[in-house]
Amino acid sequence: MTIVDTEIRPDVFGAARLGYIVVESRRLTDWNRFGADAIGLHVDELTRDTLRFRLDDRECRFLVQRGPAEDVIAAGWEIDDHETFEIVLGRVAAAGLPVTEGSPEEAALRGVERLWRFPGPKGIATEVFTRARTTAAPLRMRNTAFVTGRSGMGHLAITTTRPEQLHTYWNNLLDLRLSDRIVERVGPAKLNIRFLRSGQRHHSIALANVAGLALDPVRTSVQHVNIEIATLEDLLAGFHRVTELGFAMAWSIGQHTNDRELSYYCVTPSGFELEVGWNPVVVTPEREETWEPATYQGISLWGHTTAGAGVAALMSRFQAAVRSLREQEETVPALSSTALGSHR
Repeated sequence: MTIVDTEIRPDVFGAARLGYIVVESRRLTDWNRFGADAIGLHVDELTRDTLRFRLDDRECRFLVQRGPAEDVIAAGWEIDDHETFEIVLGRVAAAGLPVTEGSPEEAALRGVERLWRFPGPKGIATEVFTRARTTAAPLRMRNTAFVTGRSGMGHLAITTTRPEQLHTYWNNLLDLRLSDRIVERVGPAKLNIRFLRSGQRHHSIALANVAGLALDPVRTSVQHVNIEIATLEDLLAGFHRVTELGFAMAWSIGQHTNDRELSYYCVTPSGFELEVGWNPVVVTPEREETWEPATYQGISLWGHTTAGAGVAALMSRFQAAVRSLREQEETVPALSSTALGSHR
């Protein structure tokens, strides 16, 4: 691993994208049914302790492994080339963070040739790789296609009590750019959301915080994971399958104000939400030249109505909020300093 000279800081924007996520759960039977029957993904049951979901020709987009967390425990970021890869690892090394290479078995499970791992915010390990493994095996799924490619697999939405530190972490690591912001009223509280893009996808990371209050009402490290479906027909069919099979629907179909994506949000067997979306705004190279971040009032133009939270769900949010008041959120201070890079 080479530590690069950071006197003249290279900009790696556009050279990285979300490649996969790793989930730890004891509910693999539910995950299998949720992924294959409800969302309509291709599911490979590797062992009784390991599931993989495919969206495209990649061997793995979701890795679900047996364990107690019921949460996303790692996110894999694909880097375009070895030169950019060395720049990214150089930034991590210069910050003094420990970097470990994943074992060949870990890389194989994630469908990549090699990977390196280091700490990420909220306990989600950040993993980086350059070469993903593809397969010619036909997709067995209930959908026509998903939108991936240069846009990556989708995005992560994270609630946080330290939005500036998390924003700075991703800026220092991958030079993500601010797409826009949303201010959402939730009863007497105000939710501030910022959307960060790594390339043409409108955002790969969304960060939400309750204005003026250092509390986090979400138990899991991510609030939701997003995937983008290719057709409106498949979006609607998936929505009906989720409800008909008895999985919880968090938010009905609606359209967002900022990226104009149509989507619904359902609850995964581990408790975080999955957003399935269609036809969001794409920040093309032509748009990139003149893009200016805006602030939108409200998260939805229409729809996205609550599907009704049960008493257990409401108690879980209350307990998570109370816990966040007494526990220190992991922000990876070594990479969360504005002195390390410009804040875009």
